[in-house]
Amino acid sequence: MSAEPFDKRDGWMWYDGEIVPWNEAKVHVLTHGLHYGSCVFEGERAYGGEIFKLDEHTARLKESARLLDFEIPYSEAEINAACREILARQKLTDAYIRPVAWRGSDMMGVSAQNNKIHLAIAAWEWPSYFDPAQRLKGIRIDRAKYRRPDPQTAPSTSKAAGLYMICTISKHAAERNGYADALMLDWRGLVAECTGANIFFVKDGVVHTPLADAFLNGITRQTVIDLAKRRGYQVLERQIQPEELSSFDECFITGTAAEVTPVSEIAGLHFQPGPVTATLMEDYMAEVQPKKKAA
Repeated sequence: MSAEPFDKRDGWMWYDGEIVPWNEAKVHVLTHGLHYGSCVFEGERAYGGEIFKLDEHTARLKESARLLDFEIPYSEAEINAACREILARQKLTDAYIRPVAWRGSDMMGVSAQNNKIHLAIAAWEWPSYFDPAQRLKGIRIDRAKYRRPDPQTAPSTSKAAGLYMICTISKHAAERNGYADALMLDWRGLVAECTGANIFFVKDGVVHTPLADAFLNGITRQTVIDLAKRRGYQVLERQIQPEELSSFDECFITGTAAEVTPVSEIAGLHFQPGPVTATLMEDYMAEVQPKKKAA
C-alpha cells in the first residue's frame, strides 16, 4: 500500500454520480458530516476483481444512513454498480473499497434535515492490515480504556463515523505500548470487540464469540460463523466476562481489513494460534476468492 497521503494520490473516484479525478473529490470545511458526525461508511474488499459480499455491504450502508436519519439518494443497485465501476476505473483487482455518505454544507447546526446527502466511493490497493510475518504468529492486543456505548445512547448497529472516535484513541494508545490493537469492553464490562474487528475465542474445539448486541455485527464475523458451522464446529454467541479470557486456548479477530488474524496475547494473557484458527483462516481465504462459473 502506498505511503503517499490519501489526498495526494492519482486516480479516480466516484462522487455524487460522476467519476472525478481523485484529488478533486473534496468537501467544504463547514460540512455537517465533519462537525456533527452525520457520516456513515463501509469497508469492502475485492479479490480477483470481485467485491466480496457487495450486496450485504451496500444494504448495511443504506441501513446505517437510515439509523442516522438520512437517506442515501441512490438505490442499492446503483451503489453496487458504482463500486464496481470505480474498481474497474482504478484498474484494480485486489483492493479495498470505501463508500462514504454524509450530510453536506447546506445547514450548519445540530438540525440539518435539508442538507444534501453526498456519496463518494474510493478504491485503492490494500495489503495485509497487520505485519504479515507477525500476523501468522499472532498479534498482541492491549486492553482499551474506553468502552463500546450502551445501544440506548448511540446507534451501535450502524457503521457511523462518530462511533470510531474512541477506537482511534484506543488503537493509538495500544500502539504506543507496543501492541497492534486493543480489546474493548461494552458499557456493562463484557468483552465486546477490538477497535476495528470482531473477536473470537476457542476452547476445547468450541468457538465462542461475544453476542453482537452492543457493537457492529461484522459481515466478516457472520461469514466466519457460517464457515465454522460448515466445518462442524459448535459456535456459541454469548456474553463473555473478561475473567474468562484466561480459560481460552485460541483467539482470533475478524474484519474486512483484518480478514482472520490470530491473536497471541491480550494484555499479558497468552494464546497459542491453533488448528481451529488456522482452519478458519484457510477457509475464509478460499471463501473470498471469486467462484468459477460453470461452462
